Amino acid sequence: MSGMIVDCATYRDGHRVDGPEDYSDALAAARASGDSFVWIGLYEPTTGELDLVSEEFGLHPLAIEDAVTAHQRPKLEAYQDSLFMALKTIGHLEGTQAVSTGEIMIFAGDAFVMTVRHGTDSPLSGLRAHLEKQPEILRHGPDAVLHSVCDAVVDRYLEVVTALESDLDELEADVFAPGRPAGGIAERIYGFKRQLVTVRRATGPLQEPMLRLAQGGEPVVQADALPYLRDVADHLSRVNDQVEGMDRLLTDILNASLAQVSVQQNCDMRKISAWAALAAVPTLIAGVYGMNFDYMPELRQSWGYPGVLVLMATVCLVLHRVFKRSNWL
Repeated sequence: MSGMIVDCATYRDGHRVDGPEDYSDALAAARASGDSFVWIGLYEPTTGELDLVSEEFGLHPLAIEDAVTAHQRPKLEAYQDSLFMALKTIGHLEGTQAVSTGEIMIFAGDAFVMTVRHGTDSPLSGLRAHLEKQPEILRHGPDAVLHSVCDAVVDRYLEVVTALESDLDELEADVFAPGRPAGGIAERIYGFKRQLVTVRRATGPLQEPMLRLAQGGEPVVQADALPYLRDVADHLSRVNDQVEGMDRLLTDILNASLAQVSVQQNCDMRKISAWAALAAVPTLIAGVYGMNFDYMPELRQSWGYPGVLVLMATVCLVLHRVFKRSNWL
């Protein structure tokens, strides 16, 4: 049981205080004092482990099922006097276009906050320590932690999207670089679009839950937290706009790349056709006369053979100049 608990602490007036080590006793003490709350952090708990915690915290069974199963769509659920929120986290491996994902589930009630983390791409590792240095934030209670977690997740979105925009600039430069071979470009663009799909699955569905929180009326969320939640919602909207813009740009780059390939193929076909025409002229003339008798073109005329050779050379030269002028060669 202790292996899944990353940290469990009681906060009074924004400061971490000594309290019962058992989370059940800590929650009871926080509720009795009226000015404290408990923040417990869990990492990939099993169903049995989370059931034990849910009995003490009074969590809804459906929310518990979502928290254990993970792979949830970002959402917000209100259960009487508590909230459940699911968020997807994303990370970006520097030097690559790869985007990794994780999940954070948040339970917030009258005197507690419980965060359940899945995966390694989580901004929570340093968030608690950061907030403990700012008691003026923590003294607002569970909704301050809820806002801080959402803000940290969205800030990570901004970092990843900014990194992807830099990668996209490099991809665009490669596509339009003069003399750049077209091979593999379509595969790179498709791979990039797949990464954007991963990002959109995290950022897009979260917009509606964030707007609900920012509008107020949800359990736990106090009126003084609404401006900060609206700020997070605005940042998330900006992220979604950036992702949408990158997706449109990728589509344009793909179309431009395909157009380049088509133009190059047409150019190659013109060259092949031009050379075929140049080869066809002497072949046609030679085929007419057979080139297997003494004199040509009127059989016994001595100038016939060199005359035919001059004719072949003249026609080929004229065709070559015409094709060259038309950029077919």
